[in-house]
Amino acid sequence: IPAWYDDLGNVYVGYDIDDVREKNKLPDDFPLQQDEDVLDTWFSSWLWPISVFDGINNPDNKDFGYYYPTNDLVTAPEILFFWVARMIIAGYEYKDEKPFQNVYLTGIVRDHLRRKMSKSLGNSPDPIELMKKYGADGVRVGMLLCSPAGGDLLFDESLTEQGRNFGNKIWNAFRLVKSWTIDSAIEQPESAKQAIEWFKHRLNAEIEEINDLYEKFRLSDALMAVYKLFWDEFTSWYLELIKPAYQKPIDKMTFEATMSFFDIMVKLLHPFMPFITEELWQLMAERKDGDSLMIEKMPEEESYNEDVIESFEVVKEIISGIRNIRNENNIAQKESLSLKVKGEYEKQYDSSIVKMANLSSIDTTEIKIEGAVTFMIKSAEFYIELEGLVDVEEELKKLNEELEYNKGFLKSVMKKLSNERFVNNAPEQVVGIEKKKKEDAEAKIKVLEERIASLN
Repeated sequence: IPAWYDDLGNVYVGYDIDDVREKNKLPDDFPLQQDEDVLDTWFSSWLWPISVFDGINNPDNKDFGYYYPTNDLVTAPEILFFWVARMIIAGYEYKDEKPFQNVYLTGIVRDHLRRKMSKSLGNSPDPIELMKKYGADGVRVGMLLCSPAGGDLLFDESLTEQGRNFGNKIWNAFRLVKSWTIDSAIEQPESAKQAIEWFKHRLNAEIEEINDLYEKFRLSDALMAVYKLFWDEFTSWYLELIKPAYQKPIDKMTFEATMSFFDIMVKLLHPFMPFITEELWQLMAERKDGDSLMIEKMPEEESYNEDVIESFEVVKEIISGIRNIRNENNIAQKESLSLKVKGEYEKQYDSSIVKMANLSSIDTTEIKIEGAVTFMIKSAEFYIELEGLVDVEEELKKLNEELEYNKGFLKSVMKKLSNERFVNNAPEQVVGIEKKKKEDAEAKIKVLEERIASLN
């Protein structure tokens, strides 16, 4: 400790004994004894929340008054006692107040085998090379995708590739929207009105969820929520619903609503992907010098209607059901289909269903339609007649051949699983694989039998 005492117990502080004598004009023969105690290695770190704002020497300064106490501290669990606890003690000692409200403990970065990153193991990637390959935003997203709150980070390079691909998805979605020609004279389609109403409520529900995840420090979950919102809802459903026909213009109201949604989306994405979102935000509208997405306010949720969200989920199920029938029967998307419905369904969204499923008509019926392919959602039955679209005899032949193959495969799997020696002696993982094969085969057989029954 750089403190010296004279015979009367007076204390002198300086860099060294010469500094003390010079500052206090003490002769060389004046007796001084240095304090025999030593400072803890972490002593200066104890004072970090205070000393960085000169809170010891100048406790009434403006910066110290503003920044102390702060909100959150990010650190590692191994220095919880050495640093965090001592900062709290020092805070109560010198300010009678704890220096921060929350402590976020980061995990250790490990490889996919749960080993610590190590030069000797050669399992530590070069972050510069990763950024060259996947971009800074891609690496950030990849790291966050494997960063559960309170757990270690199991690094997997494929996740950084996923992050890069997500960045490409965002960029391409923006290019698509900006490529549309706007026509103020054309009327807004009913399907676009429905899409805007649905996504507005869906977006506000998600903002509420994301903000709640931030409050709980579940950063990885917050990223996944934005990721799914953009990829699964905004691009896969909303943009497809409002997208004009090839080389046709879009109405002004729909375009402006879409750009407003895009603005909110890039703000939600910005904490995770600061570079691409800043670039897009600058391109979305004219900005003043000094404007930056980084200093914009994060979106806050507005009221939303859960019934609208749930109703549209049913609409998505209907559209997916029709698409499955197309895929199963090799019917091209350009071929329009006719849909008949028995029972109650979300009829108010017919225009959206017609557009997304390429239907020529939707009609209600009181009777079952014989020979039609059918699927059910809740209590409603949906029928699509395939006459003229599918060669029924040829399709039945293929389905029956596939059914026989899967029944034979299931029989061979059941033979293995009924063998006690195999079940008792084979590794648990191997037995589990065979059980999964059994479940998959049974599910496939059920689907095939249903398709055959519908065609018959």
